[in-house]
Amino acid sequence: MDQDKVAEFMGRVVTDFAATGAAGLAVVGHRLGLYRALAQGPATPEQLAERTGCDVRYLTEWLRGQAAGGYVTYSPATGEFSLTEEQAFCLADPNGPNVPAAFVAALGYLRAEPQIAEAFRTGAGVAWHEHHEDVHVGVDAFYRPGYVASLVSEWIPALDGVEAKLVAGGRVADVGCGLGSSSVLIAQAYPDTTVAGSDYHAESIELARKKTAEAGVSDRVGFEVATAQTFTGADYDLVAMFDALHDMGDPLGAAKRIREALTPDGTWLIVEPYASDVVEENFNPVGRLYYNGSTFLCVPNALSQSGGYALGAQAGEAAIRRVVTDAGFTRFRRVLQTPFNLVYEARP
Repeated sequence: MDQDKVAEFMGRVVTDFAATGAAGLAVVGHRLGLYRALAQGPATPEQLAERTGCDVRYLTEWLRGQAAGGYVTYSPATGEFSLTEEQAFCLADPNGPNVPAAFVAALGYLRAEPQIAEAFRTGAGVAWHEHHEDVHVGVDAFYRPGYVASLVSEWIPALDGVEAKLVAGGRVADVGCGLGSSSVLIAQAYPDTTVAGSDYHAESIELARKKTAEAGVSDRVGFEVATAQTFTGADYDLVAMFDALHDMGDPLGAAKRIREALTPDGTWLIVEPYASDVVEENFNPVGRLYYNGSTFLCVPNALSQSGGYALGAQAGEAAIRRVVTDAGFTRFRRVLQTPFNLVYEARP
């Protein structure tokens, strides 16, 4: 045995173990508004306690742990902790990367570890609705900044002729819409377009309706509780599906229903996690992140449904293309990619 390699491996373990606990501290900071308070300016633990009403001893430990992980900046000369502009953008701005929301979702799905471990033995599924609500809220909050940054400015314009239809007043179906963030963004960007969102998870649809009302677009955005195989409506110019196809037990049935629902020259926008068709090319930090979430969320949800598929979050382009073409679509192309997503266009 090579002891140097043992030490190297244990170094990785220590990093992961520290990061696991740090996820919890990030969620604490998020829930209590500690990041937002620190973004107001440098503070000692005592000063942050005054801003937040939290206990100074807990804050001292939290701040030191955050500084040890590089999430907070510390000044030995003053004893103050602070957030750089970049840290504040990532941790305290809901329209930034909203890093704490990712940890909310992760801690949410880790609550299901006993059920997932049992599913390993039985092969049974664990459905999306069986997870803690932190999963549903955290996933929406974490994915929303990416949609804010790219959906209207990059993804829709990359589709052939779609933006012009929406500007003129089109019909959009947002399938697997979750809490409706993407539906709201489309409606806000295209005031003459109507959006019909659908998701099988009733609690998410309830929150989507509240979100839409708060945004003032309820007159043009409606929601229904329905699966991707049973959503209603027809003659849609655009059907959008964000990070959802790989979660389905019957993505082929969903693809067939979407093809039926589109106009003859309509478009299906498919946004999926970034993945290579070559397995080992996914052995990197982003791939690891997705495999973790997929093992706890995507594959179990697919296995809880009929259809016989369990694509997982690292399905890759070839698997998505196969589902789309098997459903009868004649045109399929990758239109964009980011470090986290692949964006596809499918047309009848």
